[in-house]
Amino acid sequence: MKSLGWLIVFLLAGLAISIAVGFGFSAKEPVHYDAEQEGLDKKVIIRFSHVVAENTPKGLAVSRFAQLVREKTDGMVEIRVYPNATLFDDEKEFQALQTGKVEMIAPATSKLSSRYPAWMIMDLPYAFKNESEVKEAMDGRLGQLLFKAINDENIKGLALWDNGFKQMTANRPLIDPEDFKQMKFRIMASTILQAQFRALGAKAESYSFNDLYRQLQFKNVEGEENTLSNIYSKRLYQVQRHMTVSNHGYLGYIVLINKTTWDKLSPKQRAAIESAMAETTAWIRQYAKKMNDRALAEMKAKNLIHIHMQTNKEKEAWKKRLAPVYYQFKDTIGTQVLEEWKKLGADERALQKRSGGYE
Repeated sequence: MKSLGWLIVFLLAGLAISIAVGFGFSAKEPVHYDAEQEGLDKKVIIRFSHVVAENTPKGLAVSRFAQLVREKTDGMVEIRVYPNATLFDDEKEFQALQTGKVEMIAPATSKLSSRYPAWMIMDLPYAFKNESEVKEAMDGRLGQLLFKAINDENIKGLALWDNGFKQMTANRPLIDPEDFKQMKFRIMASTILQAQFRALGAKAESYSFNDLYRQLQFKNVEGEENTLSNIYSKRLYQVQRHMTVSNHGYLGYIVLINKTTWDKLSPKQRAAIESAMAETTAWIRQYAKKMNDRALAEMKAKNLIHIHMQTNKEKEAWKKRLAPVYYQFKDTIGTQVLEEWKKLGADERALQKRSGGYE
């Protein structure tokens, strides 16, 4: 009987301790909740679709970005990369992004200039002298204006990645503006690029990048413009005999993310993605030029295509012929953007002003 009493006392004491330790929260002391921690144990998958090969500047930049995001989030955010238009080609990827069928894309500036007219500045012939001038533009007020112009409800712009400057290819030499007459060129869908070739007396048709080789192979088009790395990686030298290194136009990629996806990320996840994006953007600015230089050297060394390096005299002749394109689109691009662009190189722009292009 005495042992039973001690057992009861022991059990009651244990229950009292359990209540004090396990259930002892006071009604006056609320449980603190950290919203940033919600869902952090769940892995986030972001699909990044693009249309070029993995060994091009954009392909390598996407892979590097994915690796950095994985490292900065301890693997809790995964960027799944789909290159070579394995999900969507460049004609369909923007709609896929808007509707959430992919979460990230990086279309060429030319592909979006019809939607965001301010970005037409990037397509103007000879608008930028070199990569340093593009960097100065995008890191300054001009870059701010361009990203502000991306105003779709479900789209957020993150960065501009370099690919480099475009060259002309065809099955005959392209030295003087007259050499373009009556030829048919493949372009990205861009009203400025249409006007550019029209000013040269040529016709232009829009085809997806992944369809370009076939269009050249079957002679549906006779020429095209592209960066050295794209010409080399896509082996366009197999269906084009001549290339003029003109550096007449810039080609870059606007990195976009689905806004709904972005808003669902935690602040820490967004910060990690922004940090990875900044590092990748700085890296690709250096690496894209190296890749283009290497592609040119390879094509020269292997004699893959007849290469003509444009002279200053030839460049001035092209500029003079293309000058009306500036005047045609100045109102569409907008005064603010044009004024910021003019600040980059007043001496260089003066030539276009005298030749009747931009006033």
